[in-house]
Amino acid sequence: MLKKLYFKILELSAKPRSEWFLALVSFSESSIFPIPPDALLLPMTLARPLKWIRLALITTIFSVLGGLLGYFIGMYLWDSFGEQIIKIYHLEENYNLFKNNYNDNGAIIVFLAGFTPIPYKLITIASGGLKLNIFTFLIASILSRGLRFFIVAGLIRLLGPVAKNYIEKYFNLFSTILGIIIIVVATIWLYL
Repeated sequence: MLKKLYFKILELSAKPRSEWFLALVSFSESSIFPIPPDALLLPMTLARPLKWIRLALITTIFSVLGGLLGYFIGMYLWDSFGEQIIKIYHLEENYNLFKNNYNDNGAIIVFLAGFTPIPYKLITIASGGLKLNIFTFLIASILSRGLRFFIVAGLIRLLGPVAKNYIEKYFNLFSTILGIIIIVVATIWLYL
């Protein structure tokens, strides 16, 4: 069943209107939708390798715009529900500690979530709920999402089907290792 869906996506990827669908998936994945845009970016870049920059740019722009929606969901709905949950479970002290830590290291957290398999939508909503500086959020989102999508599309453009197989097989491992390296470097930079 998944193979059939995959080949259908590959077939649709070559059509001009597929870019609108890529934009929609990229936007909604950053705040509510469970399927990452990589699932469309890969076959679309394979189908139209000369458009790799355009496809990566569409994915990046709409992913960041969707991240802003997630940020505003967190900002405006957090007070309605989030504080009540924290009070019910008597987690005010833990929440304040987490909040202070998040504001100090929010850019790193957003960057890691934007690049690695950490669910980006959770971080977009948390960033708004915890009132992370919106410019910090935007810069970290643009850098991480852009890096992720341009690497994926660029590798597909350069290496074709070989890169596609490699990315599909090892992307989570690669991005997790890179995320760990970033955490180590950031920790050393911040605390030493």
